[in-house]
Amino acid sequence: MAKTPHKEKLLAALRNPKCIDDKSILKEAYGAYEYWISSMRTLNSTGKQKIEEMVGLLNDYKNFLEVELITGHGSEFIKRQKGQLKLDNSVLEEFFIHVIDPSILHGLPLYDLEVGPHTAFLSLSFVPPSINDLGGKPQVVIKHKDQDFALGKTIHYRFSPSASFEVENTTSGSFCLAVLAAEIKVNYDKTMFQECAGTAARLKQGCPIAKYYALVEYLDMEPEDCRLTEIDNVFLLRKTKRLPYGKRGNYHEVRHQHEQFPIDAEIVWKFVREIQNFVKAVWYDPQAALKRGSFI
Repeated sequence: MAKTPHKEKLLAALRNPKCIDDKSILKEAYGAYEYWISSMRTLNSTGKQKIEEMVGLLNDYKNFLEVELITGHGSEFIKRQKGQLKLDNSVLEEFFIHVIDPSILHGLPLYDLEVGPHTAFLSLSFVPPSINDLGGKPQVVIKHKDQDFALGKTIHYRFSPSASFEVENTTSGSFCLAVLAAEIKVNYDKTMFQECAGTAARLKQGCPIAKYYALVEYLDMEPEDCRLTEIDNVFLLRKTKRLPYGKRGNYHEVRHQHEQFPIDAEIVWKFVREIQNFVKAVWYDPQAALKRGSFI
């Protein structure tokens, strides 16, 4: 079943007693959401043209939700808490799930990929309390990190000190191995950049071939050279900075910024090309080392 993170956030807000004053606009939002999703599903185009049409529908929906409903008619609570309620960045989380489609990307595998928000694998460690415990059930510590967008597969594992894998001495479980991950941010500041850099480094320790990106609507820092980190790139979807503090709740200022700086289909397409190149690439082939003249 496809993930619907934005739909879930809308329904959660509708059930939230603190959003009682915003119930009518949330119902409007839910109706607009269903129209947005159905409109994307009826597109018959492919490749870049489909991305352009999808981004057009995305901008229409975000303008209605974030400008007309929340900023224009929302209560002070929902204006302040839209980030905590994840009513804004979950739109992009759901949008990018629809990008992973054969009509846009070539060479997708036949098996079901894990796509969308996921708790992704970072590392696996063995921590036996003492030498005597080596003969018992393995003590395994798995580190995970929530990712706004991940592309990968669930991996199942089983460890035992015995070849017969007796149940009482066996540790088993599963995790999502994200080979491509992205953090999706409405506003992106220096602290978030540094956090992304740390997450990217840990993700690539557990899966060295992985790619890690940040997808940002509004920049709230001076751009930095991400080549000095393990972040593969930061995509500025609207190519603009965050509104000054005094203007962020002003309907006319927010509307003007959305109109002047919509999400750019060209930037989304750049990210899609990154995914496409990664999907079609041979990630590692040691047998070709002598032909290449190098290990990697």
